[in-house]
Amino acid sequence: MTIPKNTASLTSRRQFCTTVAATASASVVGMPARSAEENQKPRLNYILSSAMYGYTALEEILPEVQKTGATAIDIWPKVHGNQREQIDEMGFNRFVDLLRKHDVRLGAITCYSLGPFNLQKEMQIAKRLGGHGVTLVCGARGPKDLSGTELKSAVADFSEKLKPHVEAARSLGCKIAIENHANSLIHTHDSILWFAEMAHSSSLGLAFAPHHLPQDAEKIASLAGAVCRKIFLFYAQQHGMGSSQKLPQDQMLTQMPGRGPLDFAPIMKNLIRHDYRGLTEIFMHPVPRGIPILDTTPAITEEINRSRAYLDKCLE
Repeated sequence: MTIPKNTASLTSRRQFCTTVAATASASVVGMPARSAEENQKPRLNYILSSAMYGYTALEEILPEVQKTGATAIDIWPKVHGNQREQIDEMGFNRFVDLLRKHDVRLGAITCYSLGPFNLQKEMQIAKRLGGHGVTLVCGARGPKDLSGTELKSAVADFSEKLKPHVEAARSLGCKIAIENHANSLIHTHDSILWFAEMAHSSSLGLAFAPHHLPQDAEKIASLAGAVCRKIFLFYAQQHGMGSSQKLPQDQMLTQMPGRGPLDFAPIMKNLIRHDYRGLTEIFMHPVPRGIPILDTTPAITEEINRSRAYLDKCLE
């Protein structure tokens, strides 16, 4: 090999190698290489929900993670998906091998059926499968339809009851994220603010879901900014035309960012303004639960990328 004799040649060769490396890296995930300018733009930390693919096998889903710009997988159980059950069937070692093969980390496990007071066994499993930093997502427990001081008191009681479970999560390197799910203790503007204020541990936070809030972009943005430091997972999902009744496919897809009427730009910009470092999950609910959101795996990945391009544009 001929050795370059001047700095210009060395610089040229370094530039060439850098370009080739960037292009090769991009080709792995099926995306074009990013320019230096693009790499300076605000970026979201995407995680892929296994439930978007219904009951599809993990062997088919995991290769899609990097194609969607994500680095992590959120594992869902029945009825929304069945990937958590698949892990039990294939064995933990096989699942870890699949994660390594596709260069994916376990970022979250959705645990609604367990609830916040029955997570300790799942914490052990999360540590074994994903190491440090896995987020366990579930809903709140407590009375519903409260307001004012009664609601604040109930949120305080819930937060107090969570303490031993949060400590267990901290000791194992896990985190608990409570979703502001409709018809639960924590779903209103005030209850979300109070919970964020009372969640003192760095191992307890929110799974923030605009889907379950009044569809006012500016108000959602303001609330997201106010509790940003406690958001562990942001669901990029809107209400659209709803997710409780069977609808034509194009109407069902209005839950996706960029499809329905909700403007995500002020929400995303406010998250970035407050230095949001949590996970972002592009999401929707099909009807009935457990079916893929579209007919084929490539079509689902393409639809997620469509929403991702929209969200990224919202940051510009």
